[in-house]
Amino acid sequence: MSPRKVRLVIDVVRGMQVARAVSQLRFMKKDAALPVLKLVNSAAANAEHNFHLKTDDLYIRTITADGGPVLHRWAPRAMGRAAPIRKRTTHITVVLAEKGDAGKKPVTKKEEVRVEEPKAKKAPKAKKSVTKAKK
Repeated sequence: MSPRKVRLVIDVVRGMQVARAVSQLRFMKKDAALPVLKLVNSAAANAEHNFHLKTDDLYIRTITADGGPVLHRWAPRAMGRAAPIRKRTTHITVVLAEKGDAGKKPVTKKEEVRVEEPKAKKAPKAKKSVTKAKK
């Protein structure tokens, strides 16, 4: 499912308590609601089992939908031609936190690491010499 369609759903539940978000996702008429519901339930279960947190105290601190790999397919067209089809996928990241915890590490369903490459230095430009010819 494309990230654009998933973002419509996750924008609704961002910042909600887990129980309220689950009930909101159950009755939403978008196809993207089911995978997001499964992910929120999984993150809540991980928080309860791994970190011994109460599900009633959890809320969705951050939730993002980023583009994943794209499957390239072809659709037949008239006169022997073909048109490209891009089947997009989505990486969804959910971070849950407890109400009133300021210094604790939040429960994360997926962690991402960003590494920036150092910028390369440019070589100095060569100077051009201009001479006037005498007549």
